[in-house]
Amino acid sequence: MSDPAAPAWPPSVARVAADAQARGVRIAVRETAQSARSAEEAATAVGAQVGQIVKTLIFRGTRTGAAYMLLVSGANRVDETGIATLLGEPIERPNAAFVREATGFAIGGVSPFGASQTLPVLMDEALFAFATVWAAAGSPTHVFEIVPLQLRSATAARLATFG
Repeated sequence: MSDPAAPAWPPSVARVAADAQARGVRIAVRETAQSARSAEEAATAVGAQVGQIVKTLIFRGTRTGAAYMLLVSGANRVDETGIATLLGEPIERPNAAFVREATGFAIGGVSPFGASQTLPVLMDEALFAFATVWAAAGSPTHVFEIVPLQLRSATAARLATFG
């Protein structure tokens, strides 16, 4: 039986909320009035600093073809050479079809929660400069706020320096 008070979220957003709950994390999904597809758009939409936005990026290992999830501060860029050293193989940006296959999400809505498979996760240490951070919740207009330590624990992320 469905909860009549529950919002009518798109399936991808409902998947994020259910996965977060299964990991013991309570999130309040917020629908933004405008797109939060980029870190700058998301920061404007929620009234946060760009550095507080979690860019959930998917990379592909060039030798293994494995998908890797990187949780990067919106203020930083990925140093692919440095991350490759941490992962033990070179990485590359995949196409949209690979991202959807690896996560079940379209680019612009990839969330740290709710991926269609378990992925290795690296998390930007810069996110710990903030009491809370904001991440996509499965669509370009749905986001949630979370404490960085809680995000790291729930995703079993390894810490890395991105900026």
